[in-house]
Amino acid sequence: MRFTAIALALVAGVSLEGQFADKKALTLEGVKKVAAAAAAEANKNNWKVAIAIVDAGGHLLYFERMDGAPLSAVELATGKARAAAVFGRPTKAYEDQLVGGRMAVLKIPGVMPFEGGVPIMAGAQVAGGIGVSGVTAPQDGQVARAGAAAVATAP
Repeated sequence: MRFTAIALALVAGVSLEGQFADKKALTLEGVKKVAAAAAAEANKNNWKVAIAIVDAGGHLLYFERMDGAPLSAVELATGKARAAAVFGRPTKAYEDQLVGGRMAVLKIPGVMPFEGGVPIMAGAQVAGGIGVSGVTAPQDGQVARAGAAAVATAP
């Protein structure tokens, strides 16, 4: 049905310009760069973490749990990555709001109010998210930022 509508529009001379957005997406090569940079930061500090990378919709693209990383880190890293991608902001922003007394943050579906989730940016667009868990919240955030910076582009 969609193809028919597009074909009819083209035949009728109707321009489709402005009807579709150019959406940036992570490639497998990009995901591997993010993962490698995050793992390098964790290894440099001898931190055992779980690393999750998702696309802009929060769907898992990559996951790694280092030997010795806590089992709880699996779900936390994945949740942080999803929240960062879907909401387009670091999960630390929600942690800060909660620490500041804004308890309503806990009612937002999918929010992870723990540092360690960072959106992966392609200019001004969110292309995905990385979540890290296994050490302290600031350390998780440090590893996640290192991963996201590996492919981030200027706006």
